[in-house]
Amino acid sequence: MAGEPQADCLFCKIVAGDVPATIVHETATTVAFRDINPQAPTHVLVIPRAHYPDAATLAAAEPAVAADVLSAAAEVAAQEKADSTGYRIVFNTGAGAGQTVFHAHAHVLGGRGLNWPPG
Repeated sequence: MAGEPQADCLFCKIVAGDVPATIVHETATTVAFRDINPQAPTHVLVIPRAHYPDAATLAAAEPAVAADVLSAAAEVAAQEKADSTGYRIVFNTGAGAGQTVFHAHAHVLGGRGLNWPPG
């Protein structure tokens, strides 16, 4: 069921504290932690504490929490000093877009030039 923790979800396990992560920011509705395979000097994942399989599902079910994820991403960018040089917030939705963990999450990328278009 959407919103409920999933036993087989890596990010739900991080939220529960069952899997270690380098947490850099937390709110009542979000957790932010460093990506284990960073693609930029700053690469932090911001996730909702509640389980939703992707950004579209999260936005439809809990628009306020989707906004919290974006607000937390901006706070992380400022904390990491990426806000002064520019940063990117990316939501991959679906396997074809590169989503590998099916728990909604935003990638906060910065600390180097980020060419457009990506990928």
